[in-house]
Amino acid sequence: MRRPARYSRSPRSSPPTEEVAADAIVPDAGASLGGSPPTATPAAPRRTPGRAAWVLVLAVAMGAAAGAGYLWPRAGGHTLTQKDIDAAVLRTLQTNTLPSPAAKAADIIRPSVVRVVGYGEEKKTPEAKTEKRGRNMAKGKPPEADGPPGEVERGVGTGVVIVDKGVILTNLHVVAGADKIRVTFFDGLESPATITGVQPENDLAVLQAQKIPDDLVAATMRSTADLRPGDQVAAVGFPFGIGPSVSAGVVSGLKRSFRSPEGKQELGNLIQFDAAANPGNSGGPLINMDGEVLGVVTAILNPTQQRTFIGIGFAVPIENAASAAGSPPF
Repeated sequence: MRRPARYSRSPRSSPPTEEVAADAIVPDAGASLGGSPPTATPAAPRRTPGRAAWVLVLAVAMGAAAGAGYLWPRAGGHTLTQKDIDAAVLRTLQTNTLPSPAAKAADIIRPSVVRVVGYGEEKKTPEAKTEKRGRNMAKGKPPEADGPPGEVERGVGTGVVIVDKGVILTNLHVVAGADKIRVTFFDGLESPATITGVQPENDLAVLQAQKIPDDLVAATMRSTADLRPGDQVAAVGFPFGIGPSVSAGVVSGLKRSFRSPEGKQELGNLIQFDAAANPGNSGGPLINMDGEVLGVVTAILNPTQQRTFIGIGFAVPIENAASAAGSPPF
């Protein structure tokens, strides 16, 4: 805490002014300035000081009073004005680097974001092979390297805690067909999880973690009723298992539709956004600059089979996502 200014307790005492001798001898006005010294004359009667003497005494008194007033400590100190406050704020802004809106939003949501991994028999689809290559490269392994024997990661995605008892929202395609599901919380705690609900029409699944951190924080959800194209958003997740990672962008459109590359499913009423998303972001939160969840990242559009981001991502609005967990609508 900034210490208040300190002031001297008392000023130094001013030296006493010399008094004018009342009985000073006044030389004879008729004495010559040269020649022999004047003869002593008897003491004249006491005279009243002339005008010049009074002016001198008055000047000395006024000077002493002014000096004492300058040195004497002021009781109230300096009163801050709005100009002083504005100058202090401006100086702080010029000398301190403030975090970006996306950074502040990510700090708010980060304790509620989890890594979701499904284990089981490895998929043989082109999409699964692409994700596997991406995860291996992210870990510094050869693209086609196989994992250790035993449990095989067949899918890595993201989830967001919506109830502080360990209720997690994610994408259904992240955990579908997995023999085991494991989630990792923000503090590093790992826990098995089970599927407690699904909403296939919106590619959503609800998980329940068996163990949770003591200080687990649930995310705050925000209605998309007032969401507009151009609003700032951020996607938080684990692209190719790396994370939590943050990417920022804007809402590109509303009420979009998306058909899966296999043509098996079509999703509607989606939020289109341009914040970077890749395999592994699926199931993660799309948030506003207040760290509130607007939707769940679900898909990316790419005309090729590479499944890499080209600027068009989709998220299921949180109104639909929350209903999958039995939460009331906004």
